[in-house]
Amino acid sequence: MAVLSGFWGLPHKNLVKRLEGAKVGAWIDSMRASSPTRAKSESQEKRSWILYHPSALNTFEQITYNSKGKQVVVFLDYDGTLSPIVTDPDKAFMSRKMRATLKGIARHFPTAIVTGRCRDKVYNFVKLAELYYAGSHGMDIKGPTKIRSPKQGNNKAVLFQPASQFLPMIDEVYKVLLEKTKSVPGAKVENNKFCLSVHFRCVDEKSWAPLAEKVRLVLTEYPQLKLTQGRKVLEIRPTIKWDKGKALEFLLESLGYENSSDVFPIYIGDDRTDEDAFKVLRSRGQGIGILVSRVAKETDASYSLQDPSEASPINIFDLPQFIII
Repeated sequence: MAVLSGFWGLPHKNLVKRLEGAKVGAWIDSMRASSPTRAKSESQEKRSWILYHPSALNTFEQITYNSKGKQVVVFLDYDGTLSPIVTDPDKAFMSRKMRATLKGIARHFPTAIVTGRCRDKVYNFVKLAELYYAGSHGMDIKGPTKIRSPKQGNNKAVLFQPASQFLPMIDEVYKVLLEKTKSVPGAKVENNKFCLSVHFRCVDEKSWAPLAEKVRLVLTEYPQLKLTQGRKVLEIRPTIKWDKGKALEFLLESLGYENSSDVFPIYIGDDRTDEDAFKVLRSRGQGIGILVSRVAKETDASYSLQDPSEASPINIFDLPQFIII
């Protein structure tokens, strides 16, 4: 099950440094740490972590109280939040129940999907025109063409692509990586338009180092690109200062809430790239970040969900006290 049906993820705190000039061994250690293959047993560390990142379900009444009288705006990662993590990224389909839940959320609150995926691909998965979509880690943002901003009271189409000039380079590197990684069984390179993903979920751990080295060597020829890490995926992105946190700020501004104290953003994600959005919420002192993870991780999220399935039976949007009028 995915995260949203009951409440609506989790990343890490610090983005991994570029591979250029770094030892591959350090990357392999990081790849292992951020890509657990089995659930860890309950420990003192986990119990201590929960004290600082309590369950969003157990503290739902507090969250509801804090949002009272404010406009809720919902931001959601896709993989691991709206859809389950799957072996083949092209088959990360969202269930009908999840789609219906998401549609219900969007009826009450401005709702955006913020993902590292290509915007068009995620739209084809979700197929809800009333949402905002921020693909390529927020570098490809598009909103509904007919949506009434709750703050501004007007119809405003949103389209923003801050990395357009990098498209030829991204396409070129994509072709190079396809060729360079085809000798690594299980490796998959995904073109997400303004960024690339090298998936190693199906790669034998013994081959992680050779795969990381191949990616590193390719990127040495493209200093305008940087490499970051997600859940069993290496992400290649332009070096511009833009991420999911910037996308969140842009969308709030587009909705008329740039300097408003009457907004309550809720961001849920399960990947380390979502940390940029969690940091923005902490710095604004508004709303909450919710991290989904079975293990304790360093995060700027305020709350947690231990597993996507724990929220599935509940739909908070059936609760009238949470509806902001």
